[in-house]
Amino acid sequence: MVMTRREWSGAENLPTDRGFIVASNHMTNVDPLTFAHYLWDNGFPPKILAKSSLFKVPVLGWMLRSTGQIPVYRNTTAAVDSLAAAAAAVEAGDCVAVFPEGTLTREPDLWPMTGKTGVARLALMTHAPVIPVAQWGAQDLLGRYSKWLKPIPPKKVTVVAGPPVVLDDLYGRPLDNATLREATNRVMDAITALLEDIRGEKAPAVRYDMRKPVPPGDERIGGDHATKPELP
Repeated sequence: MVMTRREWSGAENLPTDRGFIVASNHMTNVDPLTFAHYLWDNGFPPKILAKSSLFKVPVLGWMLRSTGQIPVYRNTTAAVDSLAAAAAAVEAGDCVAVFPEGTLTREPDLWPMTGKTGVARLALMTHAPVIPVAQWGAQDLLGRYSKWLKPIPPKKVTVVAGPPVVLDDLYGRPLDNATLREATNRVMDAITALLEDIRGEKAPAVRYDMRKPVPPGDERIGGDHATKPELP
């Protein structure tokens, strides 16, 4: 409250009659707090999918466990358990918060990069609405790889929620890589469009993909193509 000047909008897009998924861009290690603050302020205590290592950090781990946050066990068979826990939370009527990129964006100018397919798998399993959220300004409070907060002067943080991403035409289709990638791209497109409005700029035409080697001398091209299926 002291370190930020908050500009929240789009709360009318957050469902009040059922559980839902909310998906945001991820630029800095402090934006999970601004993301959660936005949802809490609007009456939706979130269940956030967070990497399992955070649950081992003293104090922070206790806070995550006591508030019912959901650990994600990356690159293990237990990743399926994370998805099941998230689905159970949605079906219980909770707000499940996800960073589809799975890590801080590597895009040089902090635009969203290619998302992982966990959010698509969760949405298509549960048929829950996916609400895109874009945030901007938290990176001024804590830089992408910085360990030092810059609380003075207070930083303006803008968080905007958009209407649900249209995915119902994908219901009933096999959860193969093509379907999951299509759903994921729609979610990332919606987040990017909201961020373009906040920033008053256009994102790169080709979304950065950290799985694809960057050509020498070109820091912006990553491509957006299907590879093996991904877990959250």
